[in-house]
Amino acid sequence: MAHPTTLVVGVHLVLLDAGRVLLGRRRNTSFADGLWHLPAGHMEPGESVTAAMAREAAEELDITVAEDHLGLVHTLHHFDAEDGRDRLQLFFRPARFDGHVVNREPDKCEQLFWWPLDRLPEDTVPYTAHTLAEIGRGNTLSVLGWAA
Repeated sequence: MAHPTTLVVGVHLVLLDAGRVLLGRRRNTSFADGLWHLPAGHMEPGESVTAAMAREAAEELDITVAEDHLGLVHTLHHFDAEDGRDRLQLFFRPARFDGHVVNREPDKCEQLFWWPLDRLPEDTVPYTAHTLAEIGRGNTLSVLGWAA
């Protein structure tokens, strides 16, 4: 009997301001060190996806986002060839948040920067660049990394 697929679920915060998106340069992590990426994390056991996103926003950026202010703007089903796992990446945009964006994890994030959506740095995590382009085209679902 086949077993159901177990997915790793990632949550990503899409903060936009005047055509710019907030990205952080990763460092000292097990994934994509030196590359630009959205503020993100993984669900913890017993946590809803919106609770995970609100927690990550507070932990990484020192902002408060109410769960009911989070809108799902994109879902990415991503096959990670590096570890052979498939992942469900959920991208949320808050209708509003409280506080001022601060880098609360300088040990994991070298710097934060607001990049123009149409001029992301070349060293952006590939699935992040893919997803931001999909969001720009108005697409709410994509798949990446699967054999054609």
